[in-house]
Amino acid sequence: DLPWGGPAAGSMSPHAPPLHGSLPPAIAPVVDIRGLWTVFRRAGVDAVIHKDLNLAIARGELLSVVGGSGSGKTTLLRQILGLELPSRGSITVLGRSAQQLTSLGAASRVGMLFQHGALYSAFTVLENIAFPLRELKTLPDDLVRDAAMVKLQMVGLDPAHAHKMPADLSGGMVKRVALARALVLQPKVLLLDEPLSALDKSLRHSMQSELRSIQREVGITFVFVTHDQEEAFAMSDRIAVMAKGRVLQCSTPQD
Repeated sequence: DLPWGGPAAGSMSPHAPPLHGSLPPAIAPVVDIRGLWTVFRRAGVDAVIHKDLNLAIARGELLSVVGGSGSGKTTLLRQILGLELPSRGSITVLGRSAQQLTSLGAASRVGMLFQHGALYSAFTVLENIAFPLRELKTLPDDLVRDAAMVKLQMVGLDPAHAHKMPADLSGGMVKRVALARALVLQPKVLLLDEPLSALDKSLRHSMQSELRSIQREVGITFVFVTHDQEEAFAMSDRIAVMAKGRVLQCSTPQD
């Protein structure tokens, strides 16, 4: 048993209620999280971040994860990506354990868009976008360049921006370049950690619409973390509400 009183892995009462965040039986999830516990040791005290959390995400949907500061949203994304291990429970991504992603070419299966863009300051816009493809070391330079240019234009940037440096870009442009880089390997799942939080209101609304349009165009699964409920309602197929270490509710905006 867990030292903080949680259930053993795989255990569940036969009279347990339906899991929040579950999908209809006919829909196979692309991300499946079951019985997740995350506990950090802080100053000699166990801090429980996730407490028997369950969530299933369907292929091709845009699911927003909302919750207050410290509710474990970003930690959950890092665990889906395989960068952190939960204390107990399972995370399956595209039919494999999330822990296996790092050894199976994670970037080509699951992409990540960070809050502040995280562009390489010494690279041009096009070099930033092309970087994941160049790291594969399997494609000719002209094909890498063409693929990066396609993604540059997909996110609404003019080809004239290709040779600019990150320092010369506005905040909105940085977000677009980071999105193009996250999409260049055509991942099946894209994790977005509050990617619009630093933008002003008008640009944020514009980017919300563009993100949703791109998600529909490429048809991949978006897992979108935000603290802004209005943003979640504007963009999502479903919204998962996190509090007290669990998904308390997961439903469509209309519900």
